Parts: sequence; C-alpha cells; structure tokens
Amino acid sequence: MLKNYQGQARKLAQLLQQAGIVDTRVLQVMESTPRHSFMPESLTHKAYENTALPIGNGQTISQPFIVAKMTELLLAAERPMVNVLEIGTGSGYQTAILAQLVQKVYSVERISSLQYQAKRRMKLLDLHNIQMKHGDGWEGWQSKAPYDGILVTAAASRVPEALLSQLDPAGGRLIIPVGDSQQELKIIERYGDEYRQQTSGGVRFVPLVQGELA
Repeated sequence: MLKNYQGQARKLAQLLQQAGIVDTRVLQVMESTPRHSFMPESLTHKAYENTALPIGNGQTISQPFIVAKMTELLLAAERPMVNVLEIGTGSGYQTAILAQLVQKVYSVERISSLQYQAKRRMKLLDLHNIQMKHGDGWEGWQSKAPYDGILVTAAASRVPEALLSQLDPAGGRLIIPVGDSQQELKIIERYGDEYRQQTSGGVRFVPLVQGELA
C-alpha cells in the first residue's frame, strides 16, 4: 500500500483539471479511486503519474487523462448513462471509474487472466454494479443490449458493426479509438438507423484484437 496515496491522487486530479477535464463528478472519482491497486506492485510508485503503464499480457493501464476524458465524453451525452458496455476490462481501472458514475457496467475482456484479476479488485473495492464476460470485444455483449453508452479501451482498425448495432437507437453514444498507426478518438451517436460521428483528437492505444485467450 502506498503511503499518502490520497495526497498523490489529489495532485493527479488537480493536474487533470488543469489539462482540461471539467466534469466535477469525473474529477472526484479519479481522486478517490486507488489507481495503485490496479497495477503490479513494482510500478505502484508511478501510480499517480499521468502516464500509461504495463500490466502484463502486452496490455497497459491507460493514462489517467485519457480515462477521465473518455469518461467525460461518455457522460456528456444527452441521455443518462444507465447501462454501459465497456470493451477491454484490462486492469479494471476504467471499469471502476465507470461503475461509480453509471448505474450498471457490463465489461468484456478477451484475456481470462486479466479478467480474473479485475474481478477480484472490484470485490475489494466493494463495487457490485459490474458484470464481466470473457469474450471477443469485437462482438460486444448482445444479450445485455441496447446500451446507453459503449466505451472501448483499445484501438479498432474500423468501428465494429456489432457495437453500432448494440447502441440504443434513441441517442446511444459510443466512444472508441479507431486506427492503426494513426489513431483518432471517435464519438458516435445513434438515432434510429442514422449514426452521427465526431472526432476528439489523436490518441494511442493497444490494438483491439479479435478472438479470445484462455
């Protein structure tokens, strides 16, 4: 356990605010969530730096600013975020942030060992409004659809059709990094059969790989 992590977390939240995060709900949750609990002990001294860090299996825990920005973009939708699908549980850090801000989180992870560790962390943090599934993120989670929001934590080479179809047709919002070497963060909203898209700058994520690993 890090000594005085609350002080470091407070400084991180202040840094995020200076960097442009304005939603006070997001800033409060970023400050109160123990990021050091989501990474290998050897890296906990870097937990409250605004940087992505490796968590094993070729995956990373995202940069806090990106976690906050994607969460803020999701919450900025005109409809309330009740049911939210997360693609790429990873360490569970983004999952935990979402779970404190929306009613229900469904999270899909293709690497079973990461999912197991994330599940254990959610219990320790007493977060019980999360359901997890080991599966292919490209396919989403059809049986729990439609979703008010979908947040994808890895870069897809193109927007997966399954995710578009699982958005609520009355303004469901998808936040997804798209691209290979050049990636852009896209915001897509669904209105019936129409999809409205905008871009929120360049990003850098690990690729959204198809299939699943035991």
